[in-house]
Amino acid sequence: MGHPDFGKVTICSCRQAAVTQSIQARLFRFSNLEALKHLTFDTFQARGRIGLGEYQVVSLESAYNHARQFSKNLQGWILFLGDYGAGKTHLAAAIANFTVSMGVPTLFITVPDLLDWLRFAYDSTETSFEERFEEIRNIQLLVLDDFGTQNATPWAQEKLFQILNYRYISRLPVVVTSNQALEEIEPRIRSRLQDPELVTTCHILAPDYRNPTDDIGHHELSSLSLHNKQTFSNFSLRRDEDISAEDLQSLEKAFKAAQVFGENPHGWLVLTGKFGCGKTHLAAAVGNFRASLGYPPVFVTAPDLLDHLRATFNPNSNVSYDRRFDEIRTTPLLILDDLGTQSATAWAKEKLYQIFNYRYNAELPTLITTSDTLDDIDERLRSRMLDRRICQVNGITVPFYHGADHPRKSKPGRRTRRQE
Repeated sequence: MGHPDFGKVTICSCRQAAVTQSIQARLFRFSNLEALKHLTFDTFQARGRIGLGEYQVVSLESAYNHARQFSKNLQGWILFLGDYGAGKTHLAAAIANFTVSMGVPTLFITVPDLLDWLRFAYDSTETSFEERFEEIRNIQLLVLDDFGTQNATPWAQEKLFQILNYRYISRLPVVVTSNQALEEIEPRIRSRLQDPELVTTCHILAPDYRNPTDDIGHHELSSLSLHNKQTFSNFSLRRDEDISAEDLQSLEKAFKAAQVFGENPHGWLVLTGKFGCGKTHLAAAVGNFRASLGYPPVFVTAPDLLDHLRATFNPNSNVSYDRRFDEIRTTPLLILDDLGTQSATAWAKEKLYQIFNYRYNAELPTLITTSDTLDDIDERLRSRMLDRRICQVNGITVPFYHGADHPRKSKPGRRTRRQE
């Protein structure tokens, strides 16, 4: 009497080891870890992936080190965030494979499969829903892969919260992987995932490992790869053309400003001028220089940026509007090309203002090109672009560039270098 186990049905100690082993074997089969046995710490590549920038390698190595440490002590929770193919599942499976090899009861499961497993228990003759639910809540290590891909029904949300809240209160170790932003996760669960005393969060910034076309490291919104040949080294300062000294000086000044900005992106840089004067080339040169250092920016035209936002309203979009909008306004370096060529709807104006205003207040490095005069730009945007404390404006006044081999007219009585 008075013993905490008094009145409870328990397994006889002589059978405990066999029962535990049976449960482990069943959970291992359901975890499908046999198919993932190749995903180990030894096979994880942080370095050696083509085109990875240094900051991406650092994020991979940091996540790898945290995963190794977690697998050894199984203290707290670890949350892996990143896009598809970044390496989240590999690290989660590596933890699970390691702990299983150490004899730790482990359940590795995608969240949709976990919910299906619970639903099937209602019709199961082998085990009740309550027994299965208790197994999940109390398993020594729970690894939840692809959190956020499940059907977000009230029942599913409630079951997930009950499982995670129980393990949160009991301080039972959990591994979670997700390609969602934390802001998109159900608030009750998000609050637990944001507990810094319990949860180690690893943001993996690497591109999709399964898609070599993305290995250059550019963001999916960025069109910088289309401008990969536009660099500072092949930019023409057009000194062999019949251009006034004043116009040439405006081009050289913009060239030097772009070089300085590329080496140390700070504040805002605005390049203005007519179509074909070299604005986009300089903007792309900045982007390609940053990418060569391992910090690829988001390079996007203003019309494309708004189209990317509109695309999230499609029911088949795999990314929410809030997440896409946040990616754009918070990216470490935004290069916005062709401002002024976008549709001038009230919605478009408001979205651009929100992006500008956020980056202005946060003083996030931003490069803008426009063929409009500053007087033609929306006054709310213009007021930020004219703040000399944060923004430098360079007007390029040279005429349209026809290319090195294109014949050009010269002034009467004056010979160009090519003619000489």
